[in-house]
Amino acid sequence: MSSPQTRTADTRHKQYRFGDFTLDLDRGFLRRGPGSDIEVPLRPKAFDALTYLVERHGCLVTKTELIDAIWPDAAVTDNSLAQCLAEIRRVLADDSQQMIRTVARRGYIFAAPVTTPPAIFPRTLSDTVEAQAALSGAVNPTAAASRRWTAAIALIVCAVAIGGFLSLRLARRSGNNLTYTQLTDFTDSAVAPALSPDGRMLAFIRGSRWFGNADQIYLKILPHGEAIQLTHDPRQKYGVSFSPDGSRIAYTAFGSGAGWNTYTIDVLGGEPSLLLANAAGLTWLDEYRLLFAEIQTGMHMGIVTATASRSERREVYFPTHERAMAHYSYASPDRRWALVIEMDHRPVWQPCRLVPLDGRSPGEQVGPRGECTGAGWSPDGSRMYFTIVVAGQHHLWRQRFPNGQPEQMTFGPEDEDGVAVMPDGSLVTSIGTGQDAIWIHDRRGDRALSSEGTVINRIGAASIPSFSPNGKHVHYLRESTGSVRELWRADVASGRNEAVLPGIAMAGYDVSPDGREVIFASQSDERTSQIWLAPLDRSAPPQQIASAGEDSPRFGPNGQVLFRFTENKSNYVGRMNKDGSGRSKLAPYPISTFWNISPDRRWLIALTPLPDVTMSAASTTTATSATMAVPTGGGVPRLICGTGRVCPSAWSPDGRFLYVTVQLKSGTSPGRMIGLPVSPHTGFPDLPEAGIQSADDAAAIPGSFVVEQSSIVPGLDPSTYAYVKTTAHRNLFRIHLP
Repeated sequence: MSSPQTRTADTRHKQYRFGDFTLDLDRGFLRRGPGSDIEVPLRPKAFDALTYLVERHGCLVTKTELIDAIWPDAAVTDNSLAQCLAEIRRVLADDSQQMIRTVARRGYIFAAPVTTPPAIFPRTLSDTVEAQAALSGAVNPTAAASRRWTAAIALIVCAVAIGGFLSLRLARRSGNNLTYTQLTDFTDSAVAPALSPDGRMLAFIRGSRWFGNADQIYLKILPHGEAIQLTHDPRQKYGVSFSPDGSRIAYTAFGSGAGWNTYTIDVLGGEPSLLLANAAGLTWLDEYRLLFAEIQTGMHMGIVTATASRSERREVYFPTHERAMAHYSYASPDRRWALVIEMDHRPVWQPCRLVPLDGRSPGEQVGPRGECTGAGWSPDGSRMYFTIVVAGQHHLWRQRFPNGQPEQMTFGPEDEDGVAVMPDGSLVTSIGTGQDAIWIHDRRGDRALSSEGTVINRIGAASIPSFSPNGKHVHYLRESTGSVRELWRADVASGRNEAVLPGIAMAGYDVSPDGREVIFASQSDERTSQIWLAPLDRSAPPQQIASAGEDSPRFGPNGQVLFRFTENKSNYVGRMNKDGSGRSKLAPYPISTFWNISPDRRWLIALTPLPDVTMSAASTTTATSATMAVPTGGGVPRLICGTGRVCPSAWSPDGRFLYVTVQLKSGTSPGRMIGLPVSPHTGFPDLPEAGIQSADDAAAIPGSFVVEQSSIVPGLDPSTYAYVKTTAHRNLFRIHLP
């Protein structure tokens, strides 16, 4: 039986106080302030690392021990630990390392005084001696003999333990028979690797996202050359590749109404030049023939081959749906097959597809079922490699050509994204982590509303954050165990977060104008999308009202529900009653992407193909779609920005302002947002008939104002808005295969 003293210690809350902070292990919080009432956002792994150090305050913790304690079942790189410590020091304002001290080549010591509770995790005297020795660089020669013996025994025990940790870590790393060589060492990120044909040069994008970000392309001579910036192009980019002789680098640039075009730049630098218009994800099949994606009509993009003059054009693969887009492809070494990366009509990345280059069939999906974002071939063509998101984890996979079983190659908490294959068969990929968190800006400045790493950030989709009608809460989708995205709510004043409908997986949602109900599309990779209606107070279970693949639900006018559906290979917006009855089309023309709806339910904002526009194979910058405001009560849609331009827009919760994303004069993406006053008569701003062509056009509208940030979620006050803040730390590694 436990003594009273032991029972008291066992039932005490596990809280530690240091400086202005309280680490509450029972509740999983780090709080700051005199009353410790301000929650400090900290990612789960960073929280675990801080806990491990605080529990052993005053003790030396080796890097190996800390990695194995935080990631017990995964092989990770040192980048993960460095990122955790950087995050901890940031939230603790410990730039001078007064709290967490680094002991060169040995590890870390949590050196700040920890006042409570000393009885929970008792420390031996030898722990303190070891820590003092590490900090001072030498053991006190005048220490008592008994203390020296105690310390010596402790050191032996620690050495054995560290050896055991190291052995386990090495065993895990060697379990998949892969070894890693780091190629870049940036404090930010390097993504989208591409290799020259001889494997001596590495090109990549230095930025957080591999697709559609206005970051720059860099070049590095392997193995030890300095990374040199090649481009200063302000447009959004992706699809980096080398010419057959290795003298040029091609990349896709899009945005600003100019379409999807391929540019090249010399590896020695200089100005980029247009290689081919209406061409994306371009690679060379040989010195003369090109493999690339082009748009035929609307947003329907597929894979073709042609020469640089677009002669000898041949279609390889076009997705069935006219909103779907095959963005780029990788040809097999024998130039008979290609691996295709594509989006469906929602748009969501699909599994990789293997297609014959002669275009005789649409091919078949390969690799595991998940979102495929990169692919490559072994030099002999016997294996296919993929980076794919499966169950929320982004890792490397491989499969024997043509019909082997997919095999997962990498594991652990870090993501692998993009794959390039060296001439010797080793792989180059981007490894690291990225986190999204919701932040709010108001008169007090900027602060986090959600914990990092929990928000699904899909700009332009229904899962971006949204203010409640009264402006007091921000709703958002948060990823929980098993990659299920649940609806959460953050209180703007207190910062408190809570699950609204725990355990309910959502792919998109909308809160009713009275704040009492939510309509949402189900999240599932295995079955057709469904639409559900539920009360926010959980007074009744969710009710299914549609189950034929409908998505992007919104509360419409007159108590109806609006949704997107597919008919004859195109997307449309439909409407129905809350019980699923009375279905009809809202508008007779296709609507590719349904973004949002005005608070008075009179206008919805969508990306819409222009009628009777066809893009020929030789077309250059012909615009085939536009961001439109579609009247829900019927009538002529209004152009928000010029044809061919994508300008996501958002309404303030009270409908007084429409915030429109506009490009700067330089074309820099993502630009800024301009708030435009809404006419009480039309429920829409007084825009030019041809839409907004530039930031100057928007700024010239009476009553407009500028927000120096893009993709915001407006609040009731123009000075208040929410946004998704993304942080990423990724570097390029070479993976040597057995």
